Amino acid sequence: MKNRVPHIIFLYWVIKVVSTTLGETGADMFSMTLNLGYWTTIAIFMSVFLILLAIKLSLKGYHPLVYWLTFTASAIAGTAISDFIDRTLGFGYALGSAILIVMLLIILAIWYKKERSINVEHITTPTAEIFYWAAFLIANTLGTAAGDYLADNMGLGFVNSAILISVILVIVALLHFFTKISNILLFWAAFVLTRPFGATFGDFLTKPSAKGGINFGTVASSIVIFIIFIIAIHRETMLEKLRRE
Repeated sequence: MKNRVPHIIFLYWVIKVVSTTLGETGADMFSMTLNLGYWTTIAIFMSVFLILLAIKLSLKGYHPLVYWLTFTASAIAGTAISDFIDRTLGFGYALGSAILIVMLLIILAIWYKKERSINVEHITTPTAEIFYWAAFLIANTLGTAAGDYLADNMGLGFVNSAILISVILVIVALLHFFTKISNILLFWAAFVLTRPFGATFGDFLTKPSAKGGINFGTVASSIVIFIIFIIAIHRETMLEKLRRE
């Protein structure tokens, strides 16, 4: 059966960071700049996510554009969900992150029990892919809360948070190449960590200087990041064609 998800190579992580950054700036643009609020933003992008997921599940094999559009919709929805949990419900970043960690572990446990695997690089059935995307949605939400916790609650700011996360990601990469630690465990560590990296970088672009940003704005930032996103997707599409030849 055809594999339905991308290979985890360097380009995957590049697109993932770009997509999660777009998730941060896009969610802020809809919820704050356009003043739609968290509930409306969640409703819009959860609907978009579910529609794209239905299309994705109906297709055979891996289609980069559909995959990454689905992923980006989950990133935007995840950001709005995280902000709603942490700010509107008043749970705070620490408690919100703890709740999401438990939810992610539960999804992974159910996924493993049903499929006897949580291999994220080889998904061949719709059932496994549903668990895959459910875990991704929660992980994207968790990453947003964790990024906000570092930048705000710990007082590191956007730049220092991004630097700290980058150092940890380098350590995770070294563990991947030079130890026998489970690649699946390291993947999920890197997946969750790249989300707050994208979130803090997105906040750095959009927030005013008084809050540690450069005040580029959510609309301008989202447009620039989206252009980079499309270029990266085009490259991934070309590589996928070469793999099939």
